[in-house]
Amino acid sequence: METVGMILLFIGMAIAFIYSIKLIILAFQESILWGLLYLFLPFASLYFIITRWAKCRGPVLKSLLCIPFILLGVMLMPLTLDY
Repeated sequence: METVGMILLFIGMAIAFIYSIKLIILAFQESILWGLLYLFLPFASLYFIITRWAKCRGPVLKSLLCIPFILLGVMLMPLTLDY
């Protein structure tokens, strides 16, 4: 079961990574300044997503698909490593 947990965890992390990159691309398509603010200013990403919800809705909702994969992956992982 540990292998299945690792695979599910990896799939969830891959989904989160892909759609977070998509959101970064959307910020840079808006302008270079928004892209840099999105990357380096703590709440600029949240402000960008809220104010441009029509463009960001798809990647944000699709990134929520990672939650069940990560939760199942973590629950199937062992609590300790026995080597």
